[in-house]
Parts: sequence; C-alpha cells; structure tokens
Amino acid sequence: MEVFECEGCGAPLTGPLTRVPYPLYGGLGYGNGVDMPVLMESGTYAVDGDPARERRPIVIAPGDAHGTALVQRRELGACCGIDGRYGPNVTCAGCGRKVATRIDDCSLWQATWLEPSAVRPVPAGPDAPIADWHTVTDRWCATDPSDGDGNRSIRWDVEAAVTLAHLVHAADGAPLDLAAGPLAQAFRPLLAQLPPPAAGPARPALRAALAGPGRPLPHRLPDLAVVPRHPRTGECWPPPPGVAAVPLAAEFWAALTFRDERELAPATGGLPPGVERDDPLPPHPRYPGYLDRRVLRAALNRLNGVADTADEPW
Repeated sequence: MEVFECEGCGAPLTGPLTRVPYPLYGGLGYGNGVDMPVLMESGTYAVDGDPARERRPIVIAPGDAHGTALVQRRELGACCGIDGRYGPNVTCAGCGRKVATRIDDCSLWQATWLEPSAVRPVPAGPDAPIADWHTVTDRWCATDPSDGDGNRSIRWDVEAAVTLAHLVHAADGAPLDLAAGPLAQAFRPLLAQLPPPAAGPARPALRAALAGPGRPLPHRLPDLAVVPRHPRTGECWPPPPGVAAVPLAAEFWAALTFRDERELAPATGGLPPGVERDDPLPPHPRYPGYLDRRVLRAALNRLNGVADTADEPW
C-alpha cells in the first residue's frame, strides 16, 4: 500500500491506497447530462500505464483525498459541476501547492486526478492478500448489467465495450458465433451496431463461449473464451491451451454465468400455508444495448498499439 504525499512539503494527501489496474474508460465522457458514479473504489488508486502519455495521471476516489483544499473559482463551460478544463483545482492544505484536479461534472466520472509532478508515493505497509478466482467470481459477487430500474448500468456499458473490443480484435475480421444463452443475449445487440466487415473471401466463424472457475467447458472447445478479469491484478483467468482469452470484469462475468440460478437473497424458508403472493418479474432493460463507441475505439487502439488522444482525463 502507498500514501501519496505533497512533493513540496511532505504532508500526506491520501490514506493508505492499494494499486489496481487502470480503468480504460476513466478519462472518457459518457452520454450527455448523465449523473456519473465515482470511478475508483475507495482505498484504491490507478495509474494510466499507456506509454504514449508523457504525464501518467494517478486517479483516486474523491473521498480518499485528505489534507487538501478545493480552489474556489468559476468553471466557465462546465455544466453541472467541475470539469477540470482549467487544470489543477485542489491544493495541499499545508503549503498551497496545486496537487490534483477534482472532477464531478455530468457525464464525467467522479474522480480526483493527482498531479504526477506534485505528489510522491510513500510505502504504507503490505497490501491485503489477493483473493482467489473462486472468491472474486462467486455468484454473490455478481453485479447485474441492469441498474434495477430498467436501464443498463453505466459500468456495464463501458465494460461491455472493452470486452467487445477484445472479441473483435481476437476475431481479426472473422465472423463471431456467440454461444447461445447469456453471452449471446448480452453481446449480439452490440455486435449488430458495428459496421459490416470489409468485402473479402468468406472465413469460418469463430466460436466464443463463457469459461472460468467452476464453469465446465463444452465438449467442443471454443475458439475464444470470455473469462473473468481479476479486479485486483487485471489478469485473465487462463483458458485451456489453444483457446484465446477475452476478458470481462469479474463481477459481470459472474452475472452472466449465474444469471439463471442466482437468487436475490439466501432462501430462509417458504411462505406460510394459505399465503399467496405475486412477485414482480425481474427487471429487464428498456433497450437492447448501448454501444459506447468511444470506449470501443480507445480499447481497440490500445490493443493495436495506436495512440489515442481522445481519452484525455480532462
């Protein structure tokens, strides 16, 4: 774990934080006028590891910033909050040095971006043990792609776009045959929004299926396996030899895997005799699927080693 200190006076600016993989969509906007959630989980931080960037921003949850003060100024051009377009707006309470940029405008992830040249990490003890695959993909850790109000969750939309980019990149122009069931239901509507492939000789379709801890593989192995991505390490669950891994955030992988058997709460008994009740149907999205093209493009560019200047954090 690390604590970030002010480079000028050495005052601590955060509590102890654990480094996690950088969310590719962290610097990208979403929709128009959307109330956005906090990007980072409390107690974590991430560093954009794109080698094309000269400044590798460090992002934390706003609540993890300590000993800081927000600069009171007009944010001309912002809509519902602060968009950080005028540079750092958070100072060290000890010496007044500008150390970070707080963002909370609509359609932008709520986050605090530490200035790499104004802060330094200091060791603060060992990280917590890394959870095993069965723990991070347990059915009770699943996050439903729907937000419970008939809408797709924002986090699902961006994570699905990242996974779709990996599917398209792995297929390399070949058609995709998604295994029937939750995988097809989730990604076929997104695939349908992509432009048709370039004309050329017909190629056999590549079969894609869910695979991961506790899920038996089909007798005929797929060409591509959609597997969980560990939230702490960013590593993919390793599929069998000869099967290409396509990562999906572990909590959403669990939601697809256990869709037909996951209960909302542990069963503790039945209804008393003679009592009848009509439970509401489970929530279903009002639309088939939203393809976040900015995230898709950013993910494809990184997979292909192409610089993308459209995903600046502010």
